[in-house]
Amino acid sequence: MRRFRSFSWKDSNFRIHARSLDAVTREIIHQRGCLEAYIARHPAFRTSLNPTALLPDPPTIARRMSQAAALTGVGPMAAVAGTIAQMAAEAALREGDTEVIVENGGDVFLACHDTALVGLHAGNGNAVGDELAFAVPPGEMPLAICSSSARMGHSLSLGDCDLATVVARDASLADAAATLACNLTRTLHDVDATLARITGIPGVNGLLLVKGERVGLSGRLPPLVRSRDPLQEEKVTRDSRSDPE
Repeated sequence: MRRFRSFSWKDSNFRIHARSLDAVTREIIHQRGCLEAYIARHPAFRTSLNPTALLPDPPTIARRMSQAAALTGVGPMAAVAGTIAQMAAEAALREGDTEVIVENGGDVFLACHDTALVGLHAGNGNAVGDELAFAVPPGEMPLAICSSSARMGHSLSLGDCDLATVVARDASLADAAATLACNLTRTLHDVDATLARITGIPGVNGLLLVKGERVGLSGRLPPLVRSRDPLQEEKVTRDSRSDPE
């Protein structure tokens, strides 16, 4: 049984499975500080909805976010949660941990030696709800599974999508691509085109897309299984600005 602990820093809420918890939390605080200092020099990095050029000597977190933005065409801040999740997990791996999972508001980075279940939460009243999970085999990890939604969370969404979940090796890319998928999905007629667009991005493994009663799958995704966790709803990370669904 994996043990998860919660950690909150400023407006971010994490669930962490790692032996080196202190290394993970230190990295979260450090990377957030690096990003805030960079944004103070480059305010457009925070506000732009499109890729923006980097200033000289950017921190690693800004470079990763910028690379993901360039591949997807969204603003760099669309990649922030996934980027911090992966960098925090990498800190534990450097400490010698062999099992690390960091979840940051729906964006997950996993490196485990056994199969890990990642539940899918699409809010209430749609085709997925809390009924499905990805069963990620150890041979597919490390792996990022990042989600975006027009229904949940406080992040800006330009679409009308219940859930867009992207799987990729790189969490920065997965996070940015999930934002793009959500932005592109406004009606049921957008689902097929969005699936093709996102899985055509180099580095994206696959996409699960939920729009009302329509569920679309494309690319190479981990096996889907029935979620049998009665506490899954309680495990969804939220903050005070999140939609209750």
